[in-house]
Order: sequence, then structure tokens, then C-alpha cells
Amino acid sequence: MEYRQLGKTDVQVSAIALGTMTWGQQNTEAQAFEQMDYALTRGVNFFDTAEMYPVPPRAETFGLTETYIGNWLASRGARDKIVLASKVTGRGDNNPGVQHVRGGPRLSKAHIQQAIDSSLQRLQTDYLDLYQLHWPERETNFFGKLDYRHGADDGISLRETLEALAELVQQGKVRHIGLSNETPWGAMSYLSLAKEFDLPVPVSIQNPYCLVNRSYEIGLAEVSMREQMGLLAYSPLGGGVLSGKYLHGQRPEGARMTLFERFTRYSNERTEAAVADYVALARKYGLDPAQMALAFVTRQEFVTSNIIGATSMAQLKSNIDSWDLVLEPELQADIEEIHRRNPNSAP
Repeated sequence: MEYRQLGKTDVQVSAIALGTMTWGQQNTEAQAFEQMDYALTRGVNFFDTAEMYPVPPRAETFGLTETYIGNWLASRGARDKIVLASKVTGRGDNNPGVQHVRGGPRLSKAHIQQAIDSSLQRLQTDYLDLYQLHWPERETNFFGKLDYRHGADDGISLRETLEALAELVQQGKVRHIGLSNETPWGAMSYLSLAKEFDLPVPVSIQNPYCLVNRSYEIGLAEVSMREQMGLLAYSPLGGGVLSGKYLHGQRPEGARMTLFERFTRYSNERTEAAVADYVALARKYGLDPAQMALAFVTRQEFVTSNIIGATSMAQLKSNIDSWDLVLEPELQADIEEIHRRNPNSAP
């Protein structure tokens, strides 16, 4: 496993990170324990979670993912072996289904303080290595939205949010801060505020990135490279579609898109065509389609870590094995040709 610098910090994170959003919904606590045990033996030291997990968010399961991780940390005595990241839930009316979080979550000082204290309690730790804003307070482009429409109500100011995060750092509850589902304007605005008011600088951006959604390359990749604010790539398999298991209308029992309508942004006609091309390409080169898709993400120069998720141990092992795959130049050229013909079908 390769380890990469998190922003400009002295923290080294594995190039493959363990995503956790299925724990408490599709995975039991015992299964979560098994995944964490195995990931650690494979050199994965970076675990990513969020207060609102599991997904889809429901009041009945709220906080279960962090609770499972906390129980594992206490059971294994492994806190000093991992880099632990979580997220504070963004503004409630910008994402359906989270009104049970603090009666409608906001990125205000009071909400952020309450969120971190609750997360630390569930995680059974007194600090997080990385604390991220799950999505912006303002209305902007994220969760599949491409056509920007300027809203009049930005809500809590970026400065108030950043000052609230600064207090967490001063209190020792958080080592570093990061962004998620953010835009180039948002990322650069936070950097500007941090420099102007001597506040913590975001060290990472957790956004979607995969073969059928390379929109990060358009503006944010340059920010990542120039500002050393690397991408923590989520949905690197496009909700699982890049494995090919949903092609031709297939809906495997227990699979995410079979169970939940929330992930339909990965199931449009253009995406189906692109996935079919990528799967055929992988098979032409004798590769597993999912591993090819993951290797593409992990090897991008602006990616700090690739956040994989799995509901079975077979998936987890295969996903981590993707680290060993090197994509030959001819294969990369073929990937670019498919992308040229059918770009960003599932933003």
C-alpha cells in the first residue's frame, strides 16, 4: 500500500480509504468489524465516516455507523493505528431526508459544536484526524446538479463556519479540516478566508469522481494541485454501476440500486452506454471492470485517497486488490476515447 501526504500536514494516509456508509443499513456491526479488521491487515489506515451515516439517512439508523466504528476502536485498541475522518451534516433543506439531524442541520457554530461532541462520543475517541463539511450551506452544484442557479439565501456565512471549525482545532477535538461536495469557488473562498483571518486551511476535498463522472477535472483538479488540497474520491464505482452488475436492466438482490431509489443518478441511458463500453474494454484487456475503474481513480495525480465501499468481504478484497493494478498507456488511451465520446454521464 502507498501512503500519501494529507494536504500540507504531516499525516500520511493510505491511497485506498475505507468507506463506511453501508454499516448499519446494509451491513451489520459484525460485518463492519470484519471489514475494518481486514482493511487494517492490508495497510488501509484511513477510515472515512459521517454523523448522518448510514445511507440512506433515516432517524432510526442515525449515528449507527459511527457507533460501530467506536465499538471497534474500543474493542481493538486501534485508535492510534488509523487516520479517522468524519463529517458534519450540511444544510438540511439542500439534501432530502436529514431533517431528523438536530431538527434540520446547519453549518453554524452551535450546530458544529453539537455535531462534533456527538460524533466523538459515538466514536469513543477524543479527537478526529479530519473533520469535513459534508456539503455546503449555500445552494450550489452538488449531488448531480450541473446547471448553476444563483440563490439569494446563502445562509450561514463561510467565515462563521470556518471560525467554528477553528474552535474545534483549538479545543483539540479536530486535527485538520476538509471540504466535501464543494465547488472551485467554495474551495478558493475558504482558502482566502483562512489566509486573511489566520484560520485553519482545508487540507482535502471529498467529491465524487469516477469514469462516468470526471467533472472534478474541469476546475477542482487544478485547485487540488496548486493548493495541495487533494481529492478524497467518493463513489469511484459510480454507485457500483462500473462493475457492470446493473447492465441490461439487471438488479441483483441486495444491491444498492436494487434497494434504494436515492442512487438513480447513476442509471440514465448515457451512463448505461458508457458503462457497457468500459466493461467491454476491461474484458478486452483481461481485467475485472471494477478493478480497472478503481485503478483509474487511485492513480490520478490530484487524488490523495480513493474511498472504496463494500457490502461483502469479496467486494472489499477485490477493491483493495485494485491497488496492484497498473493501467498500461494503450488502455489509458482507450479510456480517454470512451470519455471523449460520452463524457460525464453521471455527475
